[in-house]
Amino acid sequence: MLRDVFDEDAELYDRARPAYPPALVGALIDAAALTPDTRVLEVGPGTGQLTVPLARTGCRLTAVELGPSLAAVTRRNLRPFPAARVEVAAFEEWTPPGPVFGLAVCATAFHWIDPALRLPGLTAALAPGGTLALITTHHVAGGSEEFFARAQGCYERWDPATPPGLRASDERDVASDTGELDACDRLGPVEVRRFSREITYTTEAYLDVLRTYSGHRALPTPARDGLLACLAGLIDDRHGGRVTKRYLHELITARRVERPVA
Repeated sequence: MLRDVFDEDAELYDRARPAYPPALVGALIDAAALTPDTRVLEVGPGTGQLTVPLARTGCRLTAVELGPSLAAVTRRNLRPFPAARVEVAAFEEWTPPGPVFGLAVCATAFHWIDPALRLPGLTAALAPGGTLALITTHHVAGGSEEFFARAQGCYERWDPATPPGLRASDERDVASDTGELDACDRLGPVEVRRFSREITYTTEAYLDVLRTYSGHRALPTPARDGLLACLAGLIDDRHGGRVTKRYLHELITARRVERPVA
């Protein structure tokens, strides 16, 4: 499965993937009212980009990670936090200890879980009044816009699945996808908060990020190498070895209700 490719180079994933914005993490901590007594479930932690900031609160955190190599790096990153632990399992096959978690969170991984099982599984793990939180990440217009316009030519040449003329959307045009949560009778009203940021990468750092993306990793090696070389040439020759990318993160939260919402 495509979701398995993330485990192929866990050290690269840990080095290249950025942590989430501190303002988003703070909003999540506030929304769930995290304390050292709170039990937290995180599904798909990667190598701990969100896990480590949550563990710093002292909460009793359980992270369920599909990839054993990713899980091993997460455990290493969590060594300073004895109340945090990692279990290796597909979430679809993992059995929670009951409705005991005050927060169940999934950051940029919800779409990889079986749609028939993901929301029932997460809500079943939540204690009444507990918070469900999803974090989504969108690549939006901004930053080094000339580079991304020229980069389209590299993608069209080396990845035939690339739609012609593809461009990143303005973040104001990104629609929040909350329909699945809105329709869930175990959840109360859904709240969405947005956090934008720009990150400047060196050529090698940007290529490293791309090497962690499933679509890039799934390309045949000659195509992937050709694509990365084409992008590196653009960054080095036209942008002085640095490019800036803009991201939009959404924090989507809802509370577990004790009975179905009328």
